[in-house]
Parts: sequence; structure tokens; C-alpha cells
Amino acid sequence: MIKLSNVSKQYGTFAAVHNVSLDIPPGSIFAFLGVNGAGKTTTIKMMAGILQPSSGTVNIGGFDIQSQPREAKQIIGYVPDRAYLYPKLTGRELLYFVCDLYKVPRSQVESSIDRVLDEYSLTPWQDALIESYSHGMRQRIAMCAAMVHSPQVLIVDEPMVGLDPHGAREFKASLRRYAKSGVTVFLSTHSLNVAEEIADHLAIIHRGSIITKGTLDQIRESAGSPDEGLEEMFLELTTASVAH
Repeated sequence: MIKLSNVSKQYGTFAAVHNVSLDIPPGSIFAFLGVNGAGKTTTIKMMAGILQPSSGTVNIGGFDIQSQPREAKQIIGYVPDRAYLYPKLTGRELLYFVCDLYKVPRSQVESSIDRVLDEYSLTPWQDALIESYSHGMRQRIAMCAAMVHSPQVLIVDEPMVGLDPHGAREFKASLRRYAKSGVTVFLSTHSLNVAEEIADHLAIIHRGSIITKGTLDQIRESAGSPDEGLEEMFLELTTASVAH
């Protein structure tokens, strides 16, 4: 469902992302891990069609993001690390706008909006201006906007920042539901415990390159650490990479 082949992004002589290759099957939750500046957000922006790769290809659901951007973006739901949410719109007005962008059939607009507002417990605040929303409510309306057109792929960049325990629990449950329904979830996060808990596959990127990928058990085996948790392995792998 998501396939990156030797994707690189150069800024002059600086390689922000170098030869990243990933093959993520449909209906799975994929966690993309790395320290700040490792290349996570740059990779995600190339997947979403916001940045053009310097080389390599990004394929989403059979569509090349460069040669078929409209088709690829139509099946993506994207939540950036800092979503701009039009503060002078109400939550429901924002979702009408997103439905229009994605050309959701008119007969499905109201039910689609009602569905996501209910899923994220925002129905009571749907007619309030977004500028009045708390941080957690803004995170939830951003998820509503990403899912209102029923995408096949959900790309989420650092979604857990600022969520309280209840919000974090609801978010993890929603990702599991999406994956179970066939949605492919690509999750970039610093919350290693969340990745360890819900991800089917993981990759660690460091200084623009993938240093390990696979299931958690496969990463443990390749690291020679069968009993270690993800946090310990992450720290060891990224520290070793710095040392080299």
C-alpha cells in the first residue's frame, strides 16, 4: 500500500533523507522512529506530496506521488505535526471544507461528518469556533479532517504531543480500528511505548538513513537483544550510529 524506493532529499550538499526504502502492507500500523532532525518529517512530506524527492519514488496505493499526485492524495489522510485549522471556522465548517476538497459525494457529506465527530467526541462542540478549542480538541478535529473522506492511508506526524491519558488511549484505539478496517497507518512518533504497543512494523531513521526495520521481534533479533524493550534498543542503536 505504501512503497518508498531509494528515496532521497538533498538540500545542497546536505542529505536530509538518504536512500530510504520501505514496503508497508495494507491494514498495518507502521511506526517511524527517530531523534529530532533524523529525517522523519521530511520523509512524510515527500509521501504526502508536499516535498519532491531529489531521487527515488513514492508509491501510495499503486499511484506514484509525483506523476499521479491527484490520485495518490485522494486516498491519503494526513495529520502534520503542526496542523493549521482555520481558527475562525467552526469544527463542522472545517469538515465541510475538507469534504469539498476531497469531493465527497453530497449525499455522504452529512453522515461522514457526523461519523467522525461522534468518533472523536466532538459533536457537542461542532458549532464552536476552532480558536476556542483546547489543544486536545484541536488534535481530535485534525484527525476528523484526515478521516472524513475515508482514506485508504493515514499518515500522522507526532500525534501524541499534548494529549492527556484519556486522549492518548482514544487515539491508540482509533488507530487499531482503522487498521482492522483495512486502512494503512503510518505513524511518526517519539512515544516509543506507543509504537511498541500498537505497531505491526517499525523502522528507525537516523541522520537520514534507515538503520533498522521490521517487526519488533525482528529488530530485537538483528540487534542481538531478545529481551530488551524498544526504548533501550532505540537508545543503543542511535547512540551506536552517532559513535560511528
